[in-house]
Amino acid sequence: MSQTEATESLAQAIERTGSPVEFLRNQDWPSITFPITPEFTNWRDEQRAWRTTVGLMDQSHHMTQLFLGGADLIPLLESLSPNTFATFRPGVAKQLITVNEDGYLIGDGILFYNADEREGLVLVGHHIQIDWIRFNVEKAQEAGKDVHQRLDPNSNMRPGPPSFYRYELQGPEADRVMEKVFGGPVPDVKFFHIADVRIAGKDVKALRHGMAGQPGFEFYGPWEEHEAVHGALLEAGTEHGIRQVGAKAYSSSPLESGWVPTPLPAIFGEDFAEYRQWLPAARAGSIGGSLYSENVEDYYATPYDFGLGRSVRFDHDFHGREALERHAENQTRRKVTLLWNADDVAGVVKSQLEEGTPAKYLDFPKARYGFYQMDEVVRGSQRVGISTDAGYVAFPQLYMSLATLDATIADGEEVEVVWGEDPVSRKPQVDQGHRQVRIRATVAPAPYQEYARTQYRDNG
Repeated sequence: MSQTEATESLAQAIERTGSPVEFLRNQDWPSITFPITPEFTNWRDEQRAWRTTVGLMDQSHHMTQLFLGGADLIPLLESLSPNTFATFRPGVAKQLITVNEDGYLIGDGILFYNADEREGLVLVGHHIQIDWIRFNVEKAQEAGKDVHQRLDPNSNMRPGPPSFYRYELQGPEADRVMEKVFGGPVPDVKFFHIADVRIAGKDVKALRHGMAGQPGFEFYGPWEEHEAVHGALLEAGTEHGIRQVGAKAYSSSPLESGWVPTPLPAIFGEDFAEYRQWLPAARAGSIGGSLYSENVEDYYATPYDFGLGRSVRFDHDFHGREALERHAENQTRRKVTLLWNADDVAGVVKSQLEEGTPAKYLDFPKARYGFYQMDEVVRGSQRVGISTDAGYVAFPQLYMSLATLDATIADGEEVEVVWGEDPVSRKPQVDQGHRQVRIRATVAPAPYQEYARTQYRDNG
C-alpha cells in the first residue's frame, strides 16, 4: 500500500479505482484475527465445550467500544436507528442497527446502558457501524449539541489494555459454575438485561446473553480487575469441565447463534457522500467471495434479510424510515443456515492434493478471506441469495454458512454455494491459482441450534 493509499478517504479511493466494488474487492485488508490465544487446547474440543459442558470466552480484545454520553445523545441515536428508545434505560442493552435512506443495513452492535453519568452508554461491535455513529456525534458537536464520545479500538489497533474486560460464560453447565462463583442461586435476569453481581470480591456487570446459542452471561468490568474475575471463573468451572475458548473456536460461534458478523454496509448512496469523505479508506474493509456485480447495491441487505427485523420499531422518525416501511411490507429474503454437502466439501479439500488447478482453499474452522464474505447462492442458473459467514462446527460435525435467501425457498430444499472467485480479485488474501466450484447445501433454520432459535430474542 502506498503512502497516498494509506491516507486517502473512502471517497478518494473510489474515485481512484472507479467504483466501490472495484475498490473493496481488491483492498488489501488483513485477515480476520482475534487478538487472543488461537487454541488453549484444540479448537474442536473448545467448540464442543459450549454445547456439552461450559466454555469461557474472552471478548475483551476483538471488538471496538465507543463510550457515549450527553443530554442530546438519545435523540441523536433515535434519528439514526430503527430501534425504539421509548423504554431504554440503565440496566438494559439492545442490538442497535442503522440503515441508509433506502432502508438498507449499515450494521449492528450491542448498546449497553450503564448507570454512569458521563459515559453511560457503550456501543460494542465491529467498527463499521461505530464509525457512522462517531461521524454523526462529531456533526452534532459542531452544531452545539450536548454529546460526547470516546473511542476504544480493538487490541489490534490500540496501544495498551482495553477499558473493560469482557468474559462470556456459555454452556449447559454455566449455571452450576455461576452458582459456585456467586455462592448461591444465579440471578433471575431477563435476556439483554444487566445485573450487578460480585465475583472474587469485585463488583461486576453481568449481561444475560447467548453468543454461541447457549445459556450464560457476559461479565464485564474495569480492566484492572480482569485477572481476579477470570481466575475465579476458571476455578469454579474446573469440576464442570470448563474450557477456555481460543480465537479459532470463538470465531465460529456466530454460525450457531445465527448472527451475521459483517454485512456489507450500505454507505455508497448520496446520503453518505460526506461520510465517505470523512472515513479513511483503510477502515472500509474488503469483499471476498464469488458474488460479483458492478452494482454495489447487489451486495446490500435489509434488516429483514438478516433476521434483524425484530429490532425495528416505527414509533419515531429516523433516517431511512419511509423506505424501511416499504421493505417491511415486502420481505423477499430471509436469514437461513446452509448445511454444506459433506462429499462436496471433501472434494474441495481433496482438490488441494491432486494435479491441476485446485478449488479455492477452504479453511477450518472458518472459511473467510474478506471482511465481507459474499458468496453467490444459486439454484440452477438463477441467483437466489448470498452466503456470508462459513465454517465448520465440530458438534454436530457440519460445515455450514449463514445466508440470506429468497423467501420462497423452504427449509429442507437444496441450493448451491458458488465457492471461489471469477474473476479472481487482486487482494493478497485470495489464492490466485484456483477454480470456482459449486457446493450443494441444504436449507435449514437460523439459528441452527435449537436453544438459540427458541431463546435468543432481542428486546427491541
